[in-house]
Amino acid sequence: MSRMESQSEYVAQAAGEQAKQVADNLRDLGGQVREAAREKYSQLSDQAHEYYDQGRQKAHEWEEGIESYIKEKPLQSVLIAAGVGVVLGLLWKRS
Repeated sequence: MSRMESQSEYVAQAAGEQAKQVADNLRDLGGQVREAAREKYSQLSDQAHEYYDQGRQKAHEWEEGIESYIKEKPLQSVLIAAGVGVVLGLLWKRS
């Protein structure tokens, strides 16, 4: 075998090994990206659930506040509701 042929084989073998290393590195990097995306999704999901629960709790507090106001001042509550109804009726009539 000539010297050129052995050098060509060596270069081809080295290139093949480098290609395998690059493929392995890309596979590892893909796994790392996938894991980072899972962690971020989990964090965002937890935050969304937390905000949802906080909003639900706030709405429940408002509901209780409105109910207690209506129980304390029923006549005033009816008059406020009627006033709001008249204003909304006028606005819808114009449009």
